Amino acid sequence: MIGLVQRVSRAHVSVQEHVVGKISSGMVVMVGIEKNDTQSQAQALLERILSFRIFNDEAQKMNWSLSQTKGGLLLIPQFTLAAETSKGTRPGFSTSAPPAVAKPLFDYLCEKAKALHPTVATGVFGATMQVSLINEGPATFWLETKPA
Repeated sequence: MIGLVQRVSRAHVSVQEHVVGKISSGMVVMVGIEKNDTQSQAQALLERILSFRIFNDEAQKMNWSLSQTKGGLLLIPQFTLAAETSKGTRPGFSTSAPPAVAKPLFDYLCEKAKALHPTVATGVFGATMQVSLINEGPATFWLETKPA
């Protein structure tokens, strides 16, 4: 499972011009689900997201996590993150989980996040979304959890 993490000062996601998720300062995480991912990868990714230290402390060093800052978390499903791009000029999607597998895993990730963190918003699985964000830094990180 892949999480493309962006530290933001604010963000929102819309579907058909209707805002479906919105946060102030915190993290936007684009979530890519691969073919062999399970709830175990979702749990491991969530633990990394919540404890990943990308927020500045008093000395302006990245020492604080989302759990410490209590910032917002916006989770957005992004099928294209799991694409195969190592060769050619067109992405392949044979490594991406099919919707019947990916949707329950994304829902599981969101459910667990809402149980563990005070401010969680989400995009809509399978929808065409418009994502607006102000990347703070900019700070963008690739997190990945692989099956055992």
